[in-house]
Amino acid sequence: MPERDRLELPGRRDAGRRLAGLALALAGGRSLAAAAQPVVLTVAAYPAVDDIVREARPRWNALYPGVDIKVVSRQTSDHHTAMTTALSTSFYLPDVMALEVGYVGRFAQGGGLEDLGDAAYGMRHEAPQYVPYAVAQATNRHGQIVAAPSDIGPGTLLYRHDLLTAAGVDEAALTRSWDSFVAAGVRLKAASGAFLLANARDLKDIVIRTGLRAGDGLYFDADSNVLVESPRFVRAFELARAARQHKLDARVTAWSNEWSEGFRRGTIATQMSGAWLAGHLANWLAPATHGLWRAAQLPEGSFAAYGGTFLAIPRGVPAERKALAWALIRLLTLDRERQLAAFKAHDAFPGLLAAQQDDFFTQPLPFLGGQPARALWRDAALHISAIAVHKQDAFADEVINTELDKVLDQGKAIAPALSDAARLLARRAHR
Repeated sequence: MPERDRLELPGRRDAGRRLAGLALALAGGRSLAAAAQPVVLTVAAYPAVDDIVREARPRWNALYPGVDIKVVSRQTSDHHTAMTTALSTSFYLPDVMALEVGYVGRFAQGGGLEDLGDAAYGMRHEAPQYVPYAVAQATNRHGQIVAAPSDIGPGTLLYRHDLLTAAGVDEAALTRSWDSFVAAGVRLKAASGAFLLANARDLKDIVIRTGLRAGDGLYFDADSNVLVESPRFVRAFELARAARQHKLDARVTAWSNEWSEGFRRGTIATQMSGAWLAGHLANWLAPATHGLWRAAQLPEGSFAAYGGTFLAIPRGVPAERKALAWALIRLLTLDRERQLAAFKAHDAFPGLLAAQQDDFFTQPLPFLGGQPARALWRDAALHISAIAVHKQDAFADEVINTELDKVLDQGKAIAPALSDAARLLARRAHR
C-alpha cells in the first residue's frame, strides 16, 4: 500500500474514492468557482513569488471568475518556519505553498504534501514539459512528486570583466579548471588587490556538486549511506583551503552588507550563483557597476543548480480546494506566457521548457556588456544532473559547513574533519 494511503485513509477502497472525487473536482473546478458562496484560495509565498502570484490574477480571474486569490507573504525564512509549523500541526494550512528548493527535500519525506504525480493531478504526465532536474528535485524516494517547479536557478560564474582585464586574466583562465580558477585568483589579487571570492565556502558548495550522475544524492545515497568522505568532498575542501591560504576570499557571507559592498566597490571579482543574481546586481545590489560584469559557465565544465521555487499542495486541504489549487499551480508553472512574464519582471528563470524557446533568451543584457547570457544559462539548465533529495540534506549542509570552518579557521586536517562529519551524519541518517 502506498505510504500516502496508510497515512490518511483506512484502506485502498477509501483511497480510490478520494482520488475519484478529486478527479471530478478537477474536471469541475469552474462549477465550484461559480457557486453562490465566494471562494478564496490562499497562497503562502515569499518575495518575489508573492508578486508573481498577484500578477497572475487577471488571467486566473478570466478562467475562474468566482475564485479570488489571497496571498500571504512573509520573508523567506519566516515563511518556511510558518510552513513547517502548519504542516506539523495541520493548522493555518494554505491551499498552495511556495517552497525554496532547499526545503523541498525536507518536506518531501514528511508525508505532509500531496503527491502531484497521482493520476488525479497528472503531473507525472506533465513532467516532460519541465526542466528534468527540477522535477527530480521534487521527487521523494517513494517516487512521489510533491511539488511543481515554478522557477529554477541554473548556476553561472559572474565576473568583473574590467578587473580581470586590468590584471591580464581572461575568462579561459577562470574557467579552464578549478586549479586554474584559484591560480587566476592569485594573479588577480597581486595585480588589483581584489578578492577572487566572497567566501571560500562558495568553492566547496559548487565542487561537491560536480561529478554527480543523475539520481545520485549529494550527502547520502539511496540507502542513506553517508557520502561525505568521497573524493569530491576531499577536493572541495582542498580547493577552499587553497583559496583561504592565498587570501583570495573576502571572508564575508552572502546577503550581508559587506557582501553587497564588495560588489559595489569592486573588491570582490567573481560570484558563483544562480542566473538570477545578475538581475539582483543590476537592479539593487550594484547598479552602478552597469556594463562591467560578464557571465560564464562554471569552471571545469561544471553544471549546478542554485536555488529555485516550487509550488505544493498540503494534504490537509479539502479535496474540492485541491482541484483549484492544482489549477492555479498549472497556470503558474505550465502556462508559457505566465512563465515568461515572471522571468521578464522578476528574473525568475522558467522551469517550463516551452518558455525557454523565446527570442527574449537571445537578447543582449546591457548590464553584462551586451552579452546574450540568457542563452548561456538555458544551456546550463539542460546539462544539470538531477540530484536525489534526502530529508537530512539541510542538516548535512550545516554539519559540512561547520567542519569546513574548522579546516579554514582552526587548521583542522581535512580527513578527520570529513570523518567527524560522516560519523555525525550516519547517526542522523535514518531518523
